[in-house]
Amino acid sequence: MLDPGGMIVTEELLTRREGVAGMISLNRPKAIHALTLGMSEAMSAALRAWADDPAVRAVMIDHAEGRGFCSGGDIGLLRQSALNDGGVAGRQFFFEEYRLNHQLFTYPKPVVAFMDGITMGGGVGISQPARYRVATPNTRFAMPETGIGLFPDVGGGWYLSRLDGRLGQFLALTGARLDGAECLWAGLATHYLPAEALPDAKARIAAGHGIDGVLAALAVTPPAPKIAAHAAAIRQHFASDRLEDILASLGQDASEWAAKEWAILRTKSPQACKVALRQLATSLTLDTFAQNMAMEYRIGARVLCLPDFAEGVRAVIVDKDNAPRWNPAMPEGVTPEHLDAIFAPLPPKKEWTPL
Repeated sequence: MLDPGGMIVTEELLTRREGVAGMISLNRPKAIHALTLGMSEAMSAALRAWADDPAVRAVMIDHAEGRGFCSGGDIGLLRQSALNDGGVAGRQFFFEEYRLNHQLFTYPKPVVAFMDGITMGGGVGISQPARYRVATPNTRFAMPETGIGLFPDVGGGWYLSRLDGRLGQFLALTGARLDGAECLWAGLATHYLPAEALPDAKARIAAGHGIDGVLAALAVTPPAPKIAAHAAAIRQHFASDRLEDILASLGQDASEWAAKEWAILRTKSPQACKVALRQLATSLTLDTFAQNMAMEYRIGARVLCLPDFAEGVRAVIVDKDNAPRWNPAMPEGVTPEHLDAIFAPLPPKKEWTPL
């Protein structure tokens, strides 16, 4: 439905004006605020309305309640679409979600995303485009898609490929979780605040105080980032864009860390891992974020209906046996021709386009 100002109103997404700020609060606490199609459309409508409103000087994105900012996208809808309608509903979801990601990336006013709690998948897609990305001690950042046969979408190809030291490739393949201090160290967050300081930060921004000054005044020094101790190993072992090379490199390292990461990689979809590596490598050759999102839509439109996605969701989320039967089962079975077909252009009328 529409409110008197023409914005879409939904119980799953709360939009309102507070002082000089437009506020967007995700409101699906039982699903850790996972994004639905309606939420993406409502958020996009609010952003369009505020873009032309001179009284709105900034936008803030947070979650209404619960233990996470946003756990991802509507995986249940995507799996049902893959199984029942040939991916039609899933492609529509991707199309609108990616438009929202691009809208945030190109938004003319400053956006502040409060990454307090779980920030994964779709939550990464609505926080990383923000000019200000606020982490807290509660932040748990990850792109875990290779564990369900998907790939790090919602702009993941753009953001992860541009991290230093092959950290993005490591995150894309393993789905490793970073805490708030690690996000700041990696450049995935711009500020680190105590969780209890967030209401004050939002109130000051809404009152018209400068965002830079507010966040700087409330920021604290985070603990040492634990992942920094493994930066050299990540750079060494994840240097190649071939999954087989990465597995071989880890397998030749006798350290406990390398053995753990090798074992984690062996649980992931070989197809998804190879797609992610090509995705990140290709993104580095693109000039614009829109080109990246068009590429990711092509991938998503095809991967959605390949066997690994429905099987991965079954194993991890539906049956929870954590025993997916990947197809192909081994990295060697995912051929260059297989990947070429996933990355190939779509028919012109089916390509993704920004708003």
